[in-house]
Formats: sequence, C-alpha cells, structure tokens
Amino acid sequence: MDISAGIKASLAGRYASALFDLAAENGKVTAVEKDLETLGAALADSGDLAALTTNPELARSAQGAAMAAVAKKLKLSPLTTNFLGVLAANRRLGKLPAIISAFKAIAAAQRGEVTATVTSAHPLSDDQLAALKTKLTAREGRTVMLSAKVDPDLLGGLVVTIGSQRIDASIRTRLNSLAKAMQA
Repeated sequence: MDISAGIKASLAGRYASALFDLAAENGKVTAVEKDLETLGAALADSGDLAALTTNPELARSAQGAAMAAVAKKLKLSPLTTNFLGVLAANRRLGKLPAIISAFKAIAAAQRGEVTATVTSAHPLSDDQLAALKTKLTAREGRTVMLSAKVDPDLLGGLVVTIGSQRIDASIRTRLNSLAKAMQA
C-alpha cells in the first residue's frame, strides 16, 4: 500500500496509520471508517464535545471516561472505543479531527480512491456531479470520490482540488487575472 509520507510523518498520521493497521488485521476497516465519520460529525455538531477533547484542565481519566460514554452513545465499535481511550491516555484527543482525516485518506488510498473537493458558485445537480466524477476518474486513472461545496464569491465556474493539485476555472480568478494584466 502506498501512503504518502506526509500523512505518515504527522502525529495524526501515525495514530491513523496504527488504527488502520489494527482495523485491517481484524477486518474492520469499513466499520472503523463509519465510526470515525459518526464521531467527526458529532465533533462538528457539538461544541461541548469538541471542548472536551481539547480541554487541558480535564484529567486523562475524566476525558477517557467521557469519551467511553460518547462512544457508547454513538454505538461505536470496541476497536474505535479502545482507540479513543488510548488517545485520552496520551492526551491526543485534540488531534482527533486530523486523525479522522488521515484515516479517511489512508482507507481511500487502500481502495485506490482519490478524494476531490469541488467548489462552485451554485449547487451542482446530481447529473453535473456524475459527469464531473466520470471525467475526473478518467483523468486520474482511479476512482474519484467527490465532495461538493458552494462558495458564492466564485461568481461562476468551478475550483477542483485533488490532493495537492488545484484546477481553478472560476470566474473570480479569471477576472482577477484580467485585472492584473490590465494594470501591467
């Protein structure tokens, strides 16, 4: 499996890589990935939960107990629950969003997928997203998973980000380029 050195080199990447290896050994990669998606959504939705993970005043045991309760409430697998306990014991719960992101990247790389973020001025239809996915899959030579965002400041067009590559076909960028050319 080819995982970028950047992911493995980061602290979050090392934890995510270790979790992925454990999940793969136990045949639970899909279950852990779903658990982490659920946990990521809970972190995004609950300011209290996010504060719990980053509060240095809470004892490790208190954070561990709280995360165990959260895991039970969210019905997370035992592997994910134990992993959260390790993070709490090592004071690494604050890195959870980065660990979730790194795990997703590792799992996608294992499946031969690449994630692309498409930002448009207006929401794209399902047909437009499907056509874009087909073109990007052909261009990349591997399955592309699309994540769509809307940014009205673009005025029109698209900005596609695949890994470290960025394809900017937005009207805002074209207008800015034109303005710079006219000033020169």
